[in-house]
Amino acid sequence: MPCDFPVPTLDHVVVNARDRLDEVAQTYRRLGFSLTPRGYHTLGSMNHLAMFGTDYLELLGSRPGEDSRPELMAAPFGLDGLVFGTENATATHRTLLRNAVPIDPPRQFSRPVPVEAMTADDTTVCCAESEPRDAVFRTTQLRRDATPAGRFYFCQHLTRDLVWRDAWRQHPNAAVGVARAVIAAEDPAILGGLFARMFGARPVRQTDDGCSLILGLARFDVVTPPALWEMLGAAAPDSRGRRDYMAALTIRTLSLDAVETALDAGGIRGWDRIGTSVLVPAREAFGVTIEFSV
Repeated sequence: MPCDFPVPTLDHVVVNARDRLDEVAQTYRRLGFSLTPRGYHTLGSMNHLAMFGTDYLELLGSRPGEDSRPELMAAPFGLDGLVFGTENATATHRTLLRNAVPIDPPRQFSRPVPVEAMTADDTTVCCAESEPRDAVFRTTQLRRDATPAGRFYFCQHLTRDLVWRDAWRQHPNAAVGVARAVIAAEDPAILGGLFARMFGARPVRQTDDGCSLILGLARFDVVTPPALWEMLGAAAPDSRGRRDYMAALTIRTLSLDAVETALDAGGIRGWDRIGTSVLVPAREAFGVTIEFSV
């Protein structure tokens, strides 16, 4: 009997800030991202988001001295989560279990967000005196021992209107979406095989250096560490002590000139414009190489 597969879509990517969220948020503002107000999860973590058209970048951290999210402190700074979209986390969990994918049961959590109201001229303002509403999420995560490169999970938004707001999608660097994540792996075929069990063989493409998972207009590239170094050079993240790791993001932008202006204004050092992209070294972005591309 053939397996059913969820459709691979990208929901968001996660940069681990550990207990230094203030510093990481300031760095990403200097990179030209507009960030949402700080959110506080019922799980104990806290975050800022850079919202795009249909996906987003999350800066995730814990309060200094707290141990409610020990997995964040156990992981290095940088790209540590690649998150798929789902309309039903419970159904996705059942399907992946049938397909022999090691995945944990769904869990639900929330964070309060400020309520907005319309003014007479149809603009939105934050009503500080209003009661906040809870943005609610249900996630199901692949078992951590099955994904040494980082965390992979599915996210269902039960209150999408509280997360995607037009005012939060405007960035000085003109970013509009996540185009690619790059993962280094000693044996890319292992992660490629896992992707095939999750989504079927069709969206998994073999490449000269590994494989790619196609997610609509985005993709996850899995390459060997030597191929990553050839791709990124000195802009690559520090890999000492790591065999498999999430290394880089490509952010789609409407304007490389806007990117350069934002990076100069933010005092970002060592970036380089190469053809139709601007490359920011990982040392300037808390452990993740960021490529801006049109």
